Amino acid sequence: MSIYKQVMGEDFNRLHPMLQQRYDLPEGTVFSASGIMKEIHGGPKWLYPLFRIGIYWKLLFPEHGKNIPFTIQNRAFVGNRGESQVHWERIFHFGQKRRYFNALMSLNAERQIIQDYLGEPHLVYSDLAFHVDADGFLTIESLEQRLVLGKLEIPLPRLFQGLATVQEKYDDVRRLYQIYVTVRNPLIGTVFAYEGTFAADAES
Repeated sequence: MSIYKQVMGEDFNRLHPMLQQRYDLPEGTVFSASGIMKEIHGGPKWLYPLFRIGIYWKLLFPEHGKNIPFTIQNRAFVGNRGESQVHWERIFHFGQKRRYFNALMSLNAERQIIQDYLGEPHLVYSDLAFHVDADGFLTIESLEQRLVLGKLEIPLPRLFQGLATVQEKYDDVRRLYQIYVTVRNPLIGTVFAYEGTFAADAES
């Protein structure tokens, strides 16, 4: 069973049917899609050096703009310790430049949360909570975060966290998935955000 089905329980059945299809990822399956980001923007300019460094971890990037092509692939597999995992590869195409926002997710069954390791190699860990609203759309929120330094994980004070809110919907008229992502810091405000639409590839 998909780790997302497990963490959402009965709420999974309240998702829009196309979101159920998107997040029904048992081991060995892949969801691939492509689309356009209507807009990608970041926070204050003084964060630019941090975003430049993020390129090397496939986590953050300094580029921004409108109508940016992107692709996404979610691949479900069994990890080295036998746990179910889902690898997220998000690629944004700024002309000839390819920028990534990658993650590796797994289920913590005891706590009923999704564990999210961001970057390659992992740089930030975050707990993720999943909520289904009355319209069948999905909201994902990051909770407590840790800085990952090899095998060492250091809890981040709230003031240093970049807390993400992800909203996914499905437009029945245009037959497109819609996504809205905002990463905020308590002091800085918006650190990183994007919104766009995408469609599943034919083979997904």
